[in-house]
Amino acid sequence: MNSDRSRSRATGGTPLIFSRAEQRYERMDARKRPAILILGAGAVGLSLAGRLAGVARIYAACRPVHAGAIRERGLVMEGVWGTGTIDGVTPITGPEEVPDEVDLIIITAKGTDTLAIAREYAGVLRDRPTASLQNGIGNEDIIARYTDRVIGGTVTTNFSVVDPGHVRVLSESAPACLGVWSGDADDALDGLLSIFRAARIPVEKSPDIRSGKWAKALLNIAVNPICAILRAPVGAAGDEDIRGIVAALVREAFVVAGAEGIRLPWASADDYLAHLFSVLIPGFAAVYPSMYYDVMQGRRTEIDLLNGYVARLGERHGIPTPQNHCIAGLVRYIEAHPGGA
Repeated sequence: MNSDRSRSRATGGTPLIFSRAEQRYERMDARKRPAILILGAGAVGLSLAGRLAGVARIYAACRPVHAGAIRERGLVMEGVWGTGTIDGVTPITGPEEVPDEVDLIIITAKGTDTLAIAREYAGVLRDRPTASLQNGIGNEDIIARYTDRVIGGTVTTNFSVVDPGHVRVLSESAPACLGVWSGDADDALDGLLSIFRAARIPVEKSPDIRSGKWAKALLNIAVNPICAILRAPVGAAGDEDIRGIVAALVREAFVVAGAEGIRLPWASADDYLAHLFSVLIPGFAAVYPSMYYDVMQGRRTEIDLLNGYVARLGERHGIPTPQNHCIAGLVRYIEAHPGGA
């Protein structure tokens, strides 16, 4: 697919509007644009691919069903990032299809797939700066086994897959955050920040990305398993009968984070809980998190990168985490017994 054809074809709704920075990138010879490979491109990765296609050469490693649809008619996007069909995304279905020209890699795979995808693309990852925009804690440490330059990241935008090769961006609740995780990745980080900004993706540079990852994970630790177990949207976590469980999950996570040397943005668990119950849960009340969909569709969840991770670290530090241990066990049982068998 010709990466020069990176503008959108309007398909109704809000058209994709290009900033001056993007237009400058578009006028640039395609061979001089940065080449980015997105690994594990589902809802998050394909949405990023579509948004970045106007300012970079984008290769998206995705499932064959998405690859076929994109090759046939382009990547369809709708929502707050614009509505249109993007022609500048080249789908990839295996490491043998990755061109040598790739400058930077972004991994957006589910955390449960990080090790498998890192092994599959080990030859591609080697010596290339790689950013993780994934849920959960611990993905960057896995990636660091395969490349010496790792960028950690968080993204809180609400993405979903509508159909093969068709994604929807429902809302943006906060800018993405990117920061050096390990190795000499400062130049790569600055380059990626510039690319995101040129593509009009709200983004901030994090001076402490480990703190940022834990700060985002707190919301997922607090509400995702609750929604998965109760088959309910995020608002259920604010119910009077559930609040005590949520508060206990968060308090345990705060103690474990402290033992790990993580300095969270809130002075105490109570400060975070006030924010959670007054701002975050009401703001996401009608949203069903990814763990809910994983359970409903019989897929493996990211529980071991959230509550299960907190429980494991608690054991390592001698910190009791009974609530996180219990919740993780319940979700694992549901995974092992789909349909309630």
